[in-house]
Amino acid sequence: MKIKYPDYNNCITNLACSVLKEFGVETGETKGLPLCEELFQKQYKNIVVLLLDGMGVSIMQKNLSRDGFFNRHLALSYSSVFPPTTVAATTSMDSGKYPAEHCWLGWDCYYKEIDENVTVFLNTKSGTEEPAAEYYVAGKFCGYENMVSQIVAAGGQAYYSTPFAYPNPGDFEAVCERVEHLFRQEGKKYIYAYWNEPDYTMHRKGCFGKDAVEVLEVIERRVEQMSGRLEDTLLLITADHGHMDSAGAAIIEYPKLMECLVRLPSIEPRALNLFIKDGFHEQFVTEFKKEFGKKFLLLTKDEVKEKRLFGPGREHPQFDGMLGDYLAVAVDDLSIYNTIEEKEKFKGVHAGLTEEEMVIPLLVVECK
Repeated sequence: MKIKYPDYNNCITNLACSVLKEFGVETGETKGLPLCEELFQKQYKNIVVLLLDGMGVSIMQKNLSRDGFFNRHLALSYSSVFPPTTVAATTSMDSGKYPAEHCWLGWDCYYKEIDENVTVFLNTKSGTEEPAAEYYVAGKFCGYENMVSQIVAAGGQAYYSTPFAYPNPGDFEAVCERVEHLFRQEGKKYIYAYWNEPDYTMHRKGCFGKDAVEVLEVIERRVEQMSGRLEDTLLLITADHGHMDSAGAAIIEYPKLMECLVRLPSIEPRALNLFIKDGFHEQFVTEFKKEFGKKFLLLTKDEVKEKRLFGPGREHPQFDGMLGDYLAVAVDDLSIYNTIEEKEKFKGVHAGLTEEEMVIPLLVVECK
């Protein structure tokens, strides 16, 4: 498989910064996307970004008609962030920051203050339903100002249409209906819409079967219908990451590796942080490369930082403590889970360094 590193001059963070700059928000040294800034010169009343979770370029092109609405409007293939996964990439889209800056690195993150791996969005101890704390852990230690708040603070109008913000659309139809309602309001505005498909289906059913095709076709039809109802609107459709099918392994089935670990890995099954006991580093490196060396890159913390794998900018105070001693990054069709149940549950995956996971689309629909 082809290894693809993130392009931090041509990624989803740059899309967010283009929008922020258009609404008068300072973005420091982070550049925007030239294509967006060219389009913004037309001064549309509404800018709508619709993010479809997991709809990478390869997913869109292999599952949908080349003559269909989505493929006809593909204007740019560009980069996710690392890791190419929902927590990291949607937070970059919602903040205008790179993962090293906002430190929402993956589905599970380690927080040294409570000495726990935490499932970030659910605020539970990883692998359990037990609350991680009486407060929202990620919000307390890695809080950030979202784009809607930034734009409103700069005197603009901005709104959400996502399942995670009030009012909560119950399905994709409701997400689209809210966009259609908001665009009619007076004044220039930014609308950020999100839906959790096709990611949800592909995790469970795989990336290229009839289930993935069907959910994508339903979304494509509804978005085309919505675009016909919008006026004076620039509709930008993108994804947070791509997807691929993968086999799974469970690290608990490798006792010589387990005896080296301080704690179970976190971040993602295709981007694992590994905290190693004193005196066990040599054993760990030898065993990991023997078992997974053909499928994973094993990087030291220093190598990760030198590569700026999680992006440029000022590192968040939590960043160093989340990395572990090593980072194992998937470059092929294998994912490493903490449990046997997880390895048997997921078919479609993401968060590694393959082209399928990293390359995302930017669709441009100019609604007159």
